Amino acid sequence: MSGHSKWHNIKIRKQAQDKQKSKIFGKLSREIITAARESGGDAEVNARLRAALDKARSAGMPQDNIKRAIQRGTGEIEGVTYEPATYEGYGPGGVAILLDVLTDNRNRVVGELRSVFSRNGGNLGESNSVAWLFERKGVILVPRERASEDTVLEIALEGGAEDMQADDASYEIRTGPSDLEAVKQALDSRGIAYDSAEITMLPQTRVTLEEKEAQQVLRLMDALEDLDDVQQVYANFDIPDQIMEAIAA
Repeated sequence: MSGHSKWHNIKIRKQAQDKQKSKIFGKLSREIITAARESGGDAEVNARLRAALDKARSAGMPQDNIKRAIQRGTGEIEGVTYEPATYEGYGPGGVAILLDVLTDNRNRVVGELRSVFSRNGGNLGESNSVAWLFERKGVILVPRERASEDTVLEIALEGGAEDMQADDASYEIRTGPSDLEAVKQALDSRGIAYDSAEITMLPQTRVTLEEKEAQQVLRLMDALEDLDDVQQVYANFDIPDQIMEAIAA
């Protein structure tokens, strides 16, 4: 599994253990509000809302917070309107970075993004400067202790998965965007619990980083994710295992 995937998996596990949940809950609330505003508050017929609720529950978001976010989205209670936007840029070593944003102030978020990129050796790019390097996919992360690799692979493929990769801690199942729900249901039906399941943007080409650039890029990724308006950060870096393990330690 690539260094970028290792970083993503480490991040998922860290979030699951993080005691400071307020920032994570804030981002999840924005996604729930936006999903409910777009297609209503019924998760049975609103796939985006259903995915947002799955993420919120996995993160331990209180049910009252979830209910209020849905009500803000449907207009039952007053709330801020968030506008979706995509921004692109480059990090150290020529790493391509794609960002999903939900914001109530585009001028503010552009200023914040420019500042973060500048402070961390990167720059904000023009529209479509890097988006073509990414492909929309479903990704499910299953801890190794839940089942054997052969069992998970068999269930995933039967459910419609395209591929599965493994490292020493997790299985990473990849699907087409429209097949994610079917593969989740296949895992659920066999009692295989997963840490995360989401639609994401996977890079089609990767930039391999040395240790100094790897540290710079990871600092940039953390700084971007720390911005309230930023929902997701995608990048095409690859870090050799020995460097990734040294940084993670």
